[in-house]
Amino acid sequence: MADDVKKILVVDDSALMRRIAGDIIDGDSRYRVEDKAKDGVEALELLKKKKYDAVVLDVNMPRMSGLELLRELQKQKISARVLMFSSTTGEGTKETIEALELGAVDFIQKPSGLAALKDQHFKDRFLKFLAVVAKASLVGGVGTVSIPAPSRTEPVQTPPARTFSAPGGFTHVAPKPEGSITLRTGVPAVSGEKCIAIACSTGGPKALQKVIPYIPAKIDAPILLVQHMPAGFTKSLAERLDALSKVRVKEAEDGDRLEKGTVYLARGGKHMKVGRSGNQMRIYYSDEPAREGVKPAANYMYESLVDSPYAEICCVVLTGMGADGTAGIENLVKQKKIYVVAQDEPTSAVYGMPRAIALTGLVSEIVPLEKVADSITRHVGVR
Repeated sequence: MADDVKKILVVDDSALMRRIAGDIIDGDSRYRVEDKAKDGVEALELLKKKKYDAVVLDVNMPRMSGLELLRELQKQKISARVLMFSSTTGEGTKETIEALELGAVDFIQKPSGLAALKDQHFKDRFLKFLAVVAKASLVGGVGTVSIPAPSRTEPVQTPPARTFSAPGGFTHVAPKPEGSITLRTGVPAVSGEKCIAIACSTGGPKALQKVIPYIPAKIDAPILLVQHMPAGFTKSLAERLDALSKVRVKEAEDGDRLEKGTVYLARGGKHMKVGRSGNQMRIYYSDEPAREGVKPAANYMYESLVDSPYAEICCVVLTGMGADGTAGIENLVKQKKIYVVAQDEPTSAVYGMPRAIALTGLVSEIVPLEKVADSITRHVGVR
């Protein structure tokens, strides 16, 4: 067995699910199922003694559930890269969102029916997700201390970070690879209405907990948000963020009028765009094919802002696999003033999307996650 084969722990109370997941994993030469556990208790004992490249974790199990295991890992400061193997409906969606907030890197839905579990398309998706999780950064992962979200009555404060000024007055945190990333400078602030548009993917639900709750209620712009998720999960994410935040957060509905101080989260499985309706801007959905392999796609959202009346768009790119958002921002800058904030590599679970936009030279600030809300607020302002 090659030394670079990644070791995987499978945790599920169903013997059938353990076998199916194990067969898929062992069928790929990059991975090996090192151990299996039937609940969180067994898994915790294994994780105390051994290191794994990834953990495939069920949500609902006897003795200790997946959520309880994640909390225990945090308590005992045990780091692990976790892929949730999640149910698709009902309470399972809320539990999955909570699992992501507790440090799971990503999740994949359990198909209904044995035939679907054995389908090659599902196997390919499972291995794609596992590949991302096994390579994810452990910075900010399970076992680390989360930044507590402020209550709705507390003043908004963001934890301090070491920064230095870059030419043009923009802030750059974390060194850039030599000859690869250039900060955009010399773009003056413009008068008129602004809009904030955020894109994120893998690691996003946890990252958003450190951004959205720190944006003041009177932020002087509406906020569009695309988080890559399948249908059925974005409503739970919006409700969770709304409970933590001073701004209003909702799963965007077709026809919603854009209002300042409100976050409009794109519905999973649909592309979200904005368009004029008289003298107002509203949300519209499209069922066009996936772009960059995702639906909703941030590119679609950014491109819809080209014809908007907003004088400037504050584009924010957070952790995520791939390059979604980059093409849309590149098209947007041809017609609009933009100000781009990208999450830095050390705080990104997956440094794909932020890196892609940074390499274009359009980025105004590269900051750690805990400074993103401060950058947004400082640039956009409050009413």
